[in-house]
Amino acid sequence: MKRLLRHSLFLASMGVVGAVHAHHSGAMFDDTKVIELTGVVKEFQYTNPHSWLLVDITNSDGSVTTWGFEAEGPSTLMRAGIRKGDLPPGTPITIRGNPMKDGRSGSAWIDAVVNGKTINPRNGFAVIPAAE
Repeated sequence: MKRLLRHSLFLASMGVVGAVHAHHSGAMFDDTKVIELTGVVKEFQYTNPHSWLLVDITNSDGSVTTWGFEAEGPSTLMRAGIRKGDLPPGTPITIRGNPMKDGRSGSAWIDAVVNGKTINPRNGFAVIPAAE
């Protein structure tokens, strides 16, 4: 009986590990494609394990779609010099990311342009050189 219980616990723990690994794998994003959208920040969810930057995008018909851009958690963003207050609601933004494979309005955040600076969720801020 003890052996059966240990075996069952082992199998259950492997299922949890597999689910956690799949969650952190980024498998839901298509890293062969890059989208670029321009809109305004709706909300910056500065949370663990992943932060989400919600951006309202105005479509050609005038309707608005909220896109979610996944980034690392707050500790990684802080090391890159990105604070929650850096992207308040209403901030104009042009953002690039790897879109979700299933077509939903979500993406893995690659970088963004805000107030003439690029923001990379892993490397922080950089001034964009002036066009020649």
